[in-house]
Amino acid sequence: MLPFLLALQVPVLAPESEARWVPFELTASNQIRFTMQVEGRDARAVLDTGVSTSLVTRSFAGTLGLKPIKKGRAAAIGGTVSIELAEAPRVSFGGLSRSGGRIAIADMPTLTGLAADIYIGADLLDCCALDIDYAARRFRILPSGRMPFTGDTAPLARTRGAGVYVTQISINGRHLRPILVDTGDGSSLTLTHESWAAVRPASVRLTTTLGYGAGGGVVNDMAILPGITLGGRESGEAEVRIEAAHGYSQTTGMAGRIGTGLLLGYRVLLDPRAGRMVLRSDPAAPTVVRSTSGMLVNYASGRLEILHVMRGSPAEAAGWRAGERICAADNVPIHTDVAADGQVDWTIGPPGKLVRLKDCDGRERPITLAQFY
Repeated sequence: MLPFLLALQVPVLAPESEARWVPFELTASNQIRFTMQVEGRDARAVLDTGVSTSLVTRSFAGTLGLKPIKKGRAAAIGGTVSIELAEAPRVSFGGLSRSGGRIAIADMPTLTGLAADIYIGADLLDCCALDIDYAARRFRILPSGRMPFTGDTAPLARTRGAGVYVTQISINGRHLRPILVDTGDGSSLTLTHESWAAVRPASVRLTTTLGYGAGGGVVNDMAILPGITLGGRESGEAEVRIEAAHGYSQTTGMAGRIGTGLLLGYRVLLDPRAGRMVLRSDPAAPTVVRSTSGMLVNYASGRLEILHVMRGSPAEAAGWRAGERICAADNVPIHTDVAADGQVDWTIGPPGKLVRLKDCDGRERPITLAQFY
């Protein structure tokens, strides 16, 4: 998200910051969520290099007693949003601290896996290098110029004005730039409609998917690419989402963006002041997971609410629609079949498996899982 004004106060990095790893959890939405201190109290934070000015939710701003001093609007995934600016509270994590400056206040999604109090953006991180060890679920803040590991190197810069991180990628030999590096985006790769038209392989099959940003939900076309070139090396399969014309990336002058879904296949060093992003491939990183049901769901109060039905999917063929609720699968109540993070195994089960779903009105409406994109 690109708020209308950057923070003014320079963060301070402690001398021992290199030894102060910050543990994090990777949420069901692939966001880096960790605990930090805000005005001396613990807060749930998301590491989000796609945000130019760090922000707090309206509810947390109320808890802190923040008083808005300016109002405006900002571009965000899902549409423009109302933003307020306030005097920033004292914040600290991993040896990095800041007192004063500005912080944004905005409404943020509250679906399962998205809950946080504060989103740490480029204004707090640009002083330094960010070392993200996805395999060990930890990150640290280093002085710019440090090289704690070696790997493939891609260019990294901050944009004028917004100050967010950008790089470049190649698909089918075509270079795409600028590409936003957005650790707050849980998807792998998102391209503008124009970028996709320039690089689309002839053999890919399209479906649809649903994503969320500060502006709400947005439905995009989606496909699986055989690979993209980042830092001079081709990745394995990568999920790509294609924005409609005048989507977020195009509106903000980007050719697209890469998110945590792609980056978690590496150990990543982001150092815009040194002009580089270093990526060391993790051979144990998970491969692309395809939905075989075509259902994107949210768990709440013992039920699954269908958020989106993917085009061409078994769920669509069986007549399921967004907004409907599922209370049982194969005669097992949903509340006993959902992981703590809200994930449901049968939605990505083996092709050919019959799943006897029952809606909350008691009707059985089975689907047969299949690979459809």
